[in-house]
Amino acid sequence: MGVVVRSALWGAAIGTLLMGALTTIIDLAVPSEKPSSFLVTIVAILMISVIFGGLPGTVVGTGIGFLRRSVQRPRQQRPIPLPHPQRPYDMWSDLVERCAESTRRVAAAVQTVPQSPAKDWLRRISEQLTKELDDVRGIAQLGRALGAVDRQHPVYQRLLRATHDFHQFENEVGRVALQMFDHPELDEARTHLEVLEKQLPQLST
Repeated sequence: MGVVVRSALWGAAIGTLLMGALTTIIDLAVPSEKPSSFLVTIVAILMISVIFGGLPGTVVGTGIGFLRRSVQRPRQQRPIPLPHPQRPYDMWSDLVERCAESTRRVAAAVQTVPQSPAKDWLRRISEQLTKELDDVRGIAQLGRALGAVDRQHPVYQRLLRATHDFHQFENEVGRVALQMFDHPELDEARTHLEVLEKQLPQLST
């Protein structure tokens, strides 16, 4: 028998008994002008007890049964999320990302320079650095293909020098950009831009 049915029966029984006891007490306490027979009194008390006690008790008991069943129902455990697979450490990606960060900072620095023919020249130098970044990725891919894990490997050392060159070039671009704020004219910036162009990392040569 289910929890709801048992609770409904218990509610009906308790409600009937309570209402029956209350009706009996009232019947005994209040004298009647026309005393009824004992059988009629019993039937009347039963009917009142069932209607006004049993039926409400059944409703209340049913509600309690549903509540008890929901509490007793085992909670469904949430599935444990699977851990994301850890990507193995790649010493090549670290150096490539450092070069990429320098490239992004150079491009951002160029955007701050006042608009002028000198800025257009500086932008072309920045675009050339972006092309050199593709060579950086190619060197890293070569290191992975060779399975090199030694930091003294020639390929790793080549990429390490490229990282240093990119960082140095980033500093030079910042210096030239600062000078171009005061002298944005092409004639004034020409010498600085020519020197900067010669310092551009040349990984393909």
